[in-house]
Amino acid sequence: MYEQIRYEVSDPLATITLNRPQALNAWTTRMGAEVKHAVAAAEADKSVVAIVLTGEGRGFCAGADLRDLRDISDGEREAKAIAELAAEPGDPSVGDDFRGTYTYLMSVRKPILAAINGPIAGMAIPIALCCDLRFASDRAVFTVAFSKRGLVAEWGIAWLLPRIVGPAHALDLLLSSRKIDAAEAERIGLVNRTLPHDELLPHVRRYVEALAEECSPTSLQIMKRQVYQQLTRELGPSEKEAIRLMVESFDRPDFKEGVGSFLQKRKPKFSRI
Repeated sequence: MYEQIRYEVSDPLATITLNRPQALNAWTTRMGAEVKHAVAAAEADKSVVAIVLTGEGRGFCAGADLRDLRDISDGEREAKAIAELAAEPGDPSVGDDFRGTYTYLMSVRKPILAAINGPIAGMAIPIALCCDLRFASDRAVFTVAFSKRGLVAEWGIAWLLPRIVGPAHALDLLLSSRKIDAAEAERIGLVNRTLPHDELLPHVRRYVEALAEECSPTSLQIMKRQVYQQLTRELGPSEKEAIRLMVESFDRPDFKEGVGSFLQKRKPKFSRI
């Protein structure tokens, strides 16, 4: 079914690999549909604790495919639906703000990690920002590029980027479209951590394995939803909701298992979702 991505599951990890290396994994309408379909499959798979998005070959994603951009500039703007790839991953209760074209990633019930293995540009930046965590190879190079193409802050990046790196860094990157390396990306908080290239995917796998061995998938789901929903709320209502959710957690088996395993000095055995 997939022509432009590769989808692999190896408990506890589902890996979605953008697979157009000859075009530096440039993003197409079909690729977006395939990624969304694969995310839905991973979300429904109980063997999967977290999802990783990465790229094949020397880069993560060069942004939009130039042929798609040419068609848009020529007036061809109709998105072509791909019926066999129809999917609606994510939790609608998170709210419409997190159910957009790519922001749906923020509503998915499982953590999504971007493993940025090389150059990343254009619309691939906001897609990576919609992932929950970002780890980068020391070979990665970042540029939004929009201002140099006569474009604007696309795909919600004007909301996403300032919340991750702050408004001053966001405006610097957006206005100048300058390239930054992985070290600067880590310094300003664009990525969680930069790693030697050959250690990137092994590190991401170890991170997910630690989540699977030590953390409640239900807790991960609820905390992810809390963080994103509360980005748009005031402190008072957020605290009240946190207290309500905390009280609810006392009645779940995961709370009993978490406390019991700690007291018994063993690893917890939480149910997957």
